[in-house]
Amino acid sequence: MIDDKTKTELEAAAFRRLVEHLRNRTDVQNIDMMNLAGFCRNCLSNWMKDAADERGVPMTKDESRELVYGMTYDEWKAKHQKEASPDQQKAFTNQQKH
Repeated sequence: MIDDKTKTELEAAAFRRLVEHLRNRTDVQNIDMMNLAGFCRNCLSNWMKDAADERGVPMTKDESRELVYGMTYDEWKAKHQKEASPDQQKAFTNQQKH
């Protein structure tokens, strides 16, 4: 079994790799991620902010989003976000929220 420090380091490395993967996969829309997996880039940034808040680390919502998106959220939306189709919107509305 691995020690807690090593486990935390491995988890952090896996998270960084996931974030990098999502930054490179701009073709994957947040709504599709929500519909398929129940989470998206915004969820990751919210969880990052929650973790900061729990530890008393000052972080705004915009700062946490920039850590995940690699740019401001407005910039990412302008460059990569597409209009959600009626089918995507319906699936999102009907899904179980976390």
